[in-house]
Amino acid sequence: MATLSFSILRPNTSFSSFQFPSKNVSSLPILLPLPHRNTLPLTLSAAKRPPATSENNASASVTVEIVAPENNDNSTAFVIRTRNRLGLLQTIMRVFNVLGILIDKATVDCEGGYFIKKLFVTDSRGNKIDDQKSLERIKKALVEAIDGDDDAAVSVSPAARGIMVRKPRLEFGEEKIKAERMFGLMDVFLKNDPLSLQKDILDHVEFTVAKSRFNFDDFEAYHALAHSVRDRLIERWHDTQIHFNRKGPKRLYFLSLEFLMGRSLSNTVINLGVRDQFADALSQLGFEFEVLAEQEGDACLGNGGLARLSACQMDSLATLDYPAIGYGLRYQYGLFRQVILDGFQHEQPDYWLNFGNPWEIERVHITYPVKFYGTVTDEVLNKEKHKVWVPGEVVEAVAYDNPIPGYGTRNTIVLRLWAAKPSDQHNMESYNTGDYVDAVVNRQRAESISSILYPDDRSYQGKELQLKQRYFFVSASVQDIIRRFKDTHKNFNEFPEKVALQLNDTHPSLAIAEVMRVLLDEEHLGWNRAWDIICKIFSYTTHTVSSEAMEKIPVDLMGSLLPRHLQIIYDINFNFMEKLKKMIGLDYDRLARMSIVEEGAVKNIRMANLSIICCHTVNGVSRLHLELLKTKVFRDFYELWPHKFHYKTNGVTQRRWIVVSNPSLCALISKWLGTEAWIRDIDLLIGLRDHATNAELHQEWKMVKKVNKIRLAEYIDAMSGLKVSLNAMFDVHTKRIHEYKRQLLNILGIIHRYDSIKNMNKNDRKKVVPRVCIISGKAAPGYEIAKKIIKLCHVVAEKINNDNDIGDLLKLVFIPDYNVSVAELVIPGADLSQHLSTAGHEASGTSSMKFLMNGCLLLATEDGSTIEMIEEVGRENMFLFGASVNDVPALREKGPALKVPLQFLRVVRYFRPIIYV
Repeated sequence: MATLSFSILRPNTSFSSFQFPSKNVSSLPILLPLPHRNTLPLTLSAAKRPPATSENNASASVTVEIVAPENNDNSTAFVIRTRNRLGLLQTIMRVFNVLGILIDKATVDCEGGYFIKKLFVTDSRGNKIDDQKSLERIKKALVEAIDGDDDAAVSVSPAARGIMVRKPRLEFGEEKIKAERMFGLMDVFLKNDPLSLQKDILDHVEFTVAKSRFNFDDFEAYHALAHSVRDRLIERWHDTQIHFNRKGPKRLYFLSLEFLMGRSLSNTVINLGVRDQFADALSQLGFEFEVLAEQEGDACLGNGGLARLSACQMDSLATLDYPAIGYGLRYQYGLFRQVILDGFQHEQPDYWLNFGNPWEIERVHITYPVKFYGTVTDEVLNKEKHKVWVPGEVVEAVAYDNPIPGYGTRNTIVLRLWAAKPSDQHNMESYNTGDYVDAVVNRQRAESISSILYPDDRSYQGKELQLKQRYFFVSASVQDIIRRFKDTHKNFNEFPEKVALQLNDTHPSLAIAEVMRVLLDEEHLGWNRAWDIICKIFSYTTHTVSSEAMEKIPVDLMGSLLPRHLQIIYDINFNFMEKLKKMIGLDYDRLARMSIVEEGAVKNIRMANLSIICCHTVNGVSRLHLELLKTKVFRDFYELWPHKFHYKTNGVTQRRWIVVSNPSLCALISKWLGTEAWIRDIDLLIGLRDHATNAELHQEWKMVKKVNKIRLAEYIDAMSGLKVSLNAMFDVHTKRIHEYKRQLLNILGIIHRYDSIKNMNKNDRKKVVPRVCIISGKAAPGYEIAKKIIKLCHVVAEKINNDNDIGDLLKLVFIPDYNVSVAELVIPGADLSQHLSTAGHEASGTSSMKFLMNGCLLLATEDGSTIEMIEEVGRENMFLFGASVNDVPALREKGPALKVPLQFLRVVRYFRPIIYV
């Protein structure tokens, strides 16, 4: 029987791996655990407490005896002797309730500081419990639950500000009664029946949104709904944190500069299992859940696949019950909003926080100072010389927590985002001296650090801001991680056993130097001991496919902004170079390639080299990507440390890309598989093969696709005024606009198709499958060629869509401002999707997975993760296109000597007049 972890959780919560049935089933034997309502199973392994001994729990003194009742009473007597504490009687009652045991009568005596409780109990059918095995298991459950319910004072220092949070100690008398009442009120979960949900929503309308409950609109209703959902999310989050704090597992810290989370409402209610309950409650109030969900804006805190990978990673970590925390930046503006004027892209700020974010929780008491500039001095401490960084500027990092629920589990983890604020001390000094302008400038300079994603780095000021942003992010995160470790541990030898840091690309790689700085300068560990810790706690995932794309930081810039970190990186590099010379000799070319410091006209720090040298694992994001790393990008390092290199193919979560974005398909899959378990275990989808030839399934599948195409067609009409035929094939190409992603090639193909249709006779045109070509994506603000591709797309679309001779046989539409919410409309409605990246340029590529799992055909090059997808679905089920990764270099060498098809020359001649006339 799994350990019953009632000690610090609400009565509905057990972190055991089994699910309790209903306690009203009286025919079940007494040994089968029976819970209160709303109990959901968790796959977290139960944290079994050790026996109460003087070594591991001096305060745990509890005895449970089984005695024979007087006068042959038809009950069993349990005598419990223990120190009194908050919620003790509730804990005992909770155990008996869960086990389906009825209490006939009870007596309570006092003896010094101990309470002696004698309870006469029967099984759920009113019969005496006399099976010895059952009695021992009940006794064990009581001991573990009571022993774990220790509400002794606990001190927590959540931030450098030194704020203390203290639980009340047990006091007899009035204080005890107050505490018992408080904990009794907090001892149950929020209810999810329609009346309770409606009351919660209306309470938030009136008390959170501050609107009259008799007069509020859809947007205000959305905020009230979101806060009601968040209340239930916080319940699970608190219980999860309590469980992990008690169990003390090794924690995973996922550091990423980008998180493209999208909307939260639909995903959250589905993961919590309360979507239908909220929809019913809202319908009785006169609102539609889908309409309110549309009121939410996208949290665009990232750009492209890396950012979506981070979001899916958090969802999966929560679902798989990992004790994980994500760290990122709370950008004030996020990724820019794309506006198309006369076919040209224009960038506007994305004011995603203007109307508030109900999902985040500002932690004003969790702030950390982040230092910049200044000098490094020496200080003697205990007759040893230590480095001291005297900063020239300090800003504050304020935490904003975003709870992330898992699906089918009560596990809820957190994404902690940092926002930059000016240092209070500096601000007050400026105000006190009357220098208000300086105070305002300091505030603006501090807040600019977390204002925008990827500031333009073409100028020195832009490079400085970008470096500031990345160090601000890692410094706050590292301080938070070390603070959490020191709350429960004193010996840093245990650090690698309790902490794992995952670097998502090189953006957070400054965390390596930061942890080293803290261990050396603040914790005063020796170099060898600190270095040993560093090499055990970091792992690194790279997303780049060429050496030229690797991140580099000018030495002069780092020396000015982060002088102590530059010293540490130089020391790491010196030690590595000395060791490397002994291993490979004086191969100066190879030594230069592997050095962290790149010599040249501009001296740079190679962040990828730093990451590889210091991390115990280097992950590629697909099998092909790993081969590129081993043979080209990091060949020197692979030959030195082959054991470090692995690949973990990027993935996507079916919960976002089927359950949330395509509910009709979700229902269909669950029906034909006969289970919803595939929502947690995607491998179960293989069971659909058993029904592949079923005509009924085919018909239902077609209806699902038609419904999704209707949604997409309505969106295109509302967005552009273009009406498209539902009988046409929806041919979709959604990517960041980039030369290697080859949207230009797709547009040339569309022109060729247009030309071919124009030259067909009527009989041939009848054989043409109508096609709606959909292109969407953003170009980087400084990427002129990409912006011209967007302009070309609009010019071609204007020509084709206004040609009455073509009609519905061909349409071209560009969907602006592509984001997660738009993708949730486009992907389910696509018949064909194109993934044309030049082979060898795509590290992984996950958008193809989203289209494929929604029943879309793929036209793709054999690149990145597509190669592994081919192995899964078969080459016959995919349209493969273009040269392979091995053929591309040879084609590049031929260059101008290549002979192009005549059709290509015709297309080029055709579209030149379109652009310039």
